[in-house]
Amino acid sequence: MTTLLLVRHGLTELTGPVLAGWTPGLGLDERGRAQARAVGARLAPVPLAALVSSPLDRCLQTAGEIAAAPDAAARPAGIEVDERFGEVRYGDWTGRPLKELAEEPLWRVVQAHPSAAVFPGPDGEGLAAAQHRAVAAVRAWNARVAADHGPSAVYAVCTHGDIIKAVVADALGLHLDQFQRIHADPASVTAIRYTETRPFLVRLNDTGGEVAALVPRPDEAEGAAAGDAPVGGGA
Repeated sequence: MTTLLLVRHGLTELTGPVLAGWTPGLGLDERGRAQARAVGARLAPVPLAALVSSPLDRCLQTAGEIAAAPDAAARPAGIEVDERFGEVRYGDWTGRPLKELAEEPLWRVVQAHPSAAVFPGPDGEGLAAAQHRAVAAVRAWNARVAADHGPSAVYAVCTHGDIIKAVVADALGLHLDQFQRIHADPASVTAIRYTETRPFLVRLNDTGGEVAALVPRPDEAEGAAAGDAPVGGGA
């Protein structure tokens, strides 16, 4: 019953108008640093069995604020980097304005049929391939965290918007072609609780409020409650 917290990185100077992708050396701007500190403070009460990050600077900086939050509950000794949580490799689209990309024929494929979208250029990646690597990473980390810290452990992964959307789509049993219906704001928290029966989407695109419910209650890790959905919605 491992709980995964997916944290999107804070804002950069390119977030929004430009497709940043794997642009080297791109860190958080002043707004993003403030967002990272805020999400670190929000998650301070939650004990984390592991803190994992995309290798890109904007995620590492956000994860660093989560690790360094004042008065934080238990934290791992360091941040573990997993390239499988890195941004989609947008190839030749990297660094181009979104307004310009919206005129490309591939844009409509990305919007309406993303499972078929493969980004141009020698470094371009398909969205389906990006989802596959990210979901494989989640499965591997779920097993590792549960084995090392027990089935009620919580861990956090700092990653990117399209990666979060792809993992959520998988958890909900949605075809990748539906993932554009999901949204993940900068510095948002999305929580997925994985059980032997099914994943539960606990929170999506959460940007405020208390976080105590992100830690499973002892009774939730045992018996039918560990994997069965409560009839009637539960208490």
